[in-house]
Amino acid sequence: MVLKVFFPSCCSSADSGILIGRWISEQNSAVILAVVHFPFIPVQVKQYLGEVQRVTKVSVSVLGSWSNSKQEKEESLSEFLEDLGTIFSHEPWIQISKEGDSKFWSCSTLQKHSNNPQEEEIILVYYDQRKVMLSHLHPPLDTAAQGAEDASKLSAIFGTVARSRVLFMTDRYDEGPIKLTHWQSDGVEASIIVELMKQASVPACMLLTFLLSLVSGICRSRVLKFWPLSFLWSKLSICEQLGHRLQHLQVISSNRKAQNQTQLMRKANIFVSLLIDVALGILLMSWLYRKNRIGHLADTLIPVADHVAEELQDLLQWLMGAPAGLKMNRALDQVLGRFFLYHIHLWISYIHLLSPFIEMILWYVGLSACLGLTVALCILSDIIALLTFHIYCFYVYGARLYCLKIYGLSSLWRLFRGKKWNVLRQRVDSCSYDLDQLFIGTLLFTILLFLLPTTALYYLVFTLLRLLVVIVQGLIHLLVDLIDSLPLYSLLLRLCRSYRLAAGVKFRVLEQQDGKPLRLLMQINPLSYGAVVQTYRLPTYSCYPRDSWASLCKKLFLGELIYPWKHKGEKQN
Repeated sequence: MVLKVFFPSCCSSADSGILIGRWISEQNSAVILAVVHFPFIPVQVKQYLGEVQRVTKVSVSVLGSWSNSKQEKEESLSEFLEDLGTIFSHEPWIQISKEGDSKFWSCSTLQKHSNNPQEEEIILVYYDQRKVMLSHLHPPLDTAAQGAEDASKLSAIFGTVARSRVLFMTDRYDEGPIKLTHWQSDGVEASIIVELMKQASVPACMLLTFLLSLVSGICRSRVLKFWPLSFLWSKLSICEQLGHRLQHLQVISSNRKAQNQTQLMRKANIFVSLLIDVALGILLMSWLYRKNRIGHLADTLIPVADHVAEELQDLLQWLMGAPAGLKMNRALDQVLGRFFLYHIHLWISYIHLLSPFIEMILWYVGLSACLGLTVALCILSDIIALLTFHIYCFYVYGARLYCLKIYGLSSLWRLFRGKKWNVLRQRVDSCSYDLDQLFIGTLLFTILLFLLPTTALYYLVFTLLRLLVVIVQGLIHLLVDLIDSLPLYSLLLRLCRSYRLAAGVKFRVLEQQDGKPLRLLMQINPLSYGAVVQTYRLPTYSCYPRDSWASLCKKLFLGELIYPWKHKGEKQN
């Protein structure tokens, strides 16, 4: 049998005493937590360990003795340490002694109550107690049986040190009957700023909770459920983003304590994401209101809209002629061209009607950047959607007309083959048609077939324009989702204190000599940056349609409408 003793490196220079920790019988391992110095009263030690065990729910006991021969040179010390095994009855009784300035330590076990004592091979593993206590061991991403078993063994060791936090709250300056050596024995690690922030966070969270409950009550009111407001709330990106941030603020201001490390990291990630988002928004707002950039932007917006309208008029004039040498149906071509030109004329009149108020609108819109950069980006996306509304109308008209002709041609093609679509059974069945039905079907099929190229050309041009707008809006929403979902606190923690996010451990051999225990150093392997993002990624409010290329081409061919994004609970057409 191999006995593994996990010894804290901070106790290597401790005075002689007894070792307290947890014995893990399933792994035949001993996790040393602290050293109790001489002199002490055994009854008080047992009472103290009982209180620690009651608070931490960890079976802490006396595992053995520790001898530092550099400070204790009495011959009776070894006999006294062996006699302690009769007072603190633990099997096996571990004896570790440091031999002066030598690199090698002696480690042995005593089994007084065993009939057949067997000599065990001992492995002495040093670990950094502070890092192990503060770190959180993550399960492996792969589900291999061996990896899961190793992770469960390591989690028992990490959990023992993490749950024994109460044991580390006493230092050498405490006037108690028991003196301990652990990673905080020289003084409890604390920060005045952190303690002040904890005290100030309680009233701040109460005030924020009250304000958020008031705002959420207004949002859940029946007024917003009526048609115009409910439609705008579901379609505008700014409303969805504000609702998403409202949920984040409710999570942060909640007075419920985090149940596990995952919930704590989620709260921290949301808090840091909000801070960085608001900071970037304030920087953007300060840049916009400096040197009258809002006025320059408003003066530029109208000429750009006029230029886009002129380009669309030139495009329609080109389509109404002979585009690329193609011969179109002149009557339908003229009707469609004039119809779209009239819409452009209406759009130009609408833009010029709003031109006196554009600077004021942009000035108030710029103030919304103080709520965060994501809010400003969502407003930009909505502004782009409003400024390109005429392109969207052109795309819808062309798509509906093209879709109507495609489905009409497919239905008439089934008529030629003596088939029909059964609506009840959702399948194609055989059907007999008379001569009049076949004649009318032939005429309609011929008309639709010869009108299809003209309609398809308009549909293709406006689909490309619509896709261009969709790509721009998609890039904006991808940036918003990146800011919303990126676990910034976890990434900063991985960069500055990588041991806090542990993926596993590695062992480095320190010394090895015949007759002496093997000495290993346990080091923490941090999570990779990709694993950090995958583990702590925050949910976003919008879900993008992830259609395959075949599905997308099918939708374009059939003339089905394509939307840039799809909100929660909304089905894509």
